[in-house]
Amino acid sequence: MGSEGVEMKLSEEVGDVFAIEGGRPLRGTFQPAGNKNEALPALAASLLAPGPTELLNVPRIGDVLTLCEVLASVGVDVSSTGDRFVLEAANVSDRAPDPEACGKIRASFLVAPGLLHRIGRVQLPRPGGDRIGRRRIDTHLHALQQLGAEIKTLEASYDLRLDGRFRGNDLFLDEASVTATENTVMAATVAEGRTRIRNAASEPHVQGLCHLLQRMGGQIAGIGTNCLEIEGVDELRPVSHRIGPDHIEIGSLAAIAAMTRGELRITNVEPEDLHMIRLVFARLGVSLVLDGRDLCIAAEQSLEIEDDLHGAIPEVDDAPWPGFPADLTPIALALATQARGTVLIHEKMFESRLFWVDRLIDMGARVVLCDPHRAIVAGPSRLHGRRLASPDIRAGMALVAAALTAEGESVIMNAHQVVRGYEDIDGRLRGLGAAIERV
Repeated sequence: MGSEGVEMKLSEEVGDVFAIEGGRPLRGTFQPAGNKNEALPALAASLLAPGPTELLNVPRIGDVLTLCEVLASVGVDVSSTGDRFVLEAANVSDRAPDPEACGKIRASFLVAPGLLHRIGRVQLPRPGGDRIGRRRIDTHLHALQQLGAEIKTLEASYDLRLDGRFRGNDLFLDEASVTATENTVMAATVAEGRTRIRNAASEPHVQGLCHLLQRMGGQIAGIGTNCLEIEGVDELRPVSHRIGPDHIEIGSLAAIAAMTRGELRITNVEPEDLHMIRLVFARLGVSLVLDGRDLCIAAEQSLEIEDDLHGAIPEVDDAPWPGFPADLTPIALALATQARGTVLIHEKMFESRLFWVDRLIDMGARVVLCDPHRAIVAGPSRLHGRRLASPDIRAGMALVAAALTAEGESVIMNAHQVVRGYEDIDGRLRGLGAAIERV
């Protein structure tokens, strides 16, 4: 692979512990990185077109580098400089994708459509990724089968084969899965005939992939809705594409600024991606004000939870887009510990995602975990520094937020979990005045 450490093993090259001294407000201007969940399918889409695909504003994070390892293992030439990645997929081989790299991330399954299109077969291990409960891939496999793929389920892997081209079909996904939608769209774009995908996911990163495929020559209608109409084309061409800003990172930094009583301007956001985030943060007493394409968080926030009518306890719950993003539920929970009042956090989409809150409780947060999906938060709580472990990307970022708010020093183990999804997060937070080091 190419320049500037595309094949760097993050957990081996740098420390795996965050040391954080809390109590310092964030202040300054923050430029969000590219959307992790758009970059990953965009990297995989390079398999669909021989020639150099150029991706700009790619976040240099662990999951991106791992997927580049997967692509390199099947013959894609990957080079990078900063946030610019160039992928040359002219010489895709029939070698099996690197099983070790595939086992690290869930996004490894995104290479299936491209490899089936180019060489007609692929064997993939069960995908890795965050352990936040069962994450079924049935929807992916059923959709690819309906587009003509033959799939054999083995004990620890999946054997996929395609005779000729994908064949268009009328599909109804049994869940609005983001990654399954992305796999189905990639396959349908190069299929013979027309495909309709109903109950499709419509998150900003799904829209970003669709726009990339359009630039490559794909014919896709209904982008941003839950019904996509795709007219398959014989071949796609390589293009240049810029990844959009990461609304999850934007929401995370906005929450940390409010929790630390800081003042922050987040530049170059996509306002259309922030409607529900702004509504939910307002319910938690945080005003996010748009100034053109900048998002401003003032130093003086009420941080008072807004009750529902007649004094009822309000609820923050996640949902498929345009609902509140599941990836921001841990951050919203951490934010609620600093707001006056009581709120029910309802995690509907992942069965084990709330089990990390015992770390917050150990820091002094007043949280009652009702069951695997619901937690009641009563704030504000005075948090104290502790030694903690990050269980996954998003819970890890919520622990960073809590540690930056807490009195005293916190040590967060498994820092590599956080940097899988947030580029140079310790360095960028230090630039805003945070006392955080990776040691």
